Amino acid sequence: MTDAGRRAELADSLVRVRERIARACLAAGRPPDAVTLTAVTKTYPASDVLLLAGLGVTDVGENRDQEASAKADAVRAGGARVRWHFVGQLQRNKAKSVIRYADVVESVDSVRLAEALGRAAAGREVPLEVLVQVSLDDDPARGGVTGDDLWRVSDAVTSSEGLRLAGLMAVAPLGEDPGAAFGRLAVVAGQMASRYPGATTVSAGMSGDLEAAVQHGATHVRIGTSLLGMRNSLR
Repeated sequence: MTDAGRRAELADSLVRVRERIARACLAAGRPPDAVTLTAVTKTYPASDVLLLAGLGVTDVGENRDQEASAKADAVRAGGARVRWHFVGQLQRNKAKSVIRYADVVESVDSVRLAEALGRAAAGREVPLEVLVQVSLDDDPARGGVTGDDLWRVSDAVTSSEGLRLAGLMAVAPLGEDPGAAFGRLAVVAGQMASRYPGATTVSAGMSGDLEAAVQHGATHVRIGTSLLGMRNSLR
């Protein structure tokens, strides 16, 4: 496909996704600009990120450090500036690499990871924004924390001058009504905002469940398939 053809394809998809977000906001009684689209571009080339940036997308999510690092360099070389969100599970030994390009890490789910990121981010001109990942299904394979662990991790983030606690991230459980799950997340988000004023970001909802996430207060939705198409493989 030519660059012009891919740009047209992405532009059409972007219109449809933005319309879905706007309708969801209207149904929830929220202004249409209350929700930020984070384009999840894992397995897609830097050229797609450049095209999306040209179409007005400001936030981009990746879940593997090796791919994200190279892609961020290529996008920067291409003259675009986007906010990079790391949304995948992160090993502590990748902290130094991730803080080189990421503006936000959405998947912090342990005190040790928060501390590693804090050490790596020490001296940054702009603190690294952190979202604590909440588990909505208690499945350790999918990441996230529950109960008092949430506040222990949050305290570890706020105690580091290189980090800024921005809020929460969650993934809807498999096989459960996402509305019920995101309703539980909304309760936790309210507690978070009470404990840590300013930590009001709620990253929740993907291509299949963004409407439920917006209904329950998501401020960011992470959209991949509906925007970029089906992934052929994991490179």
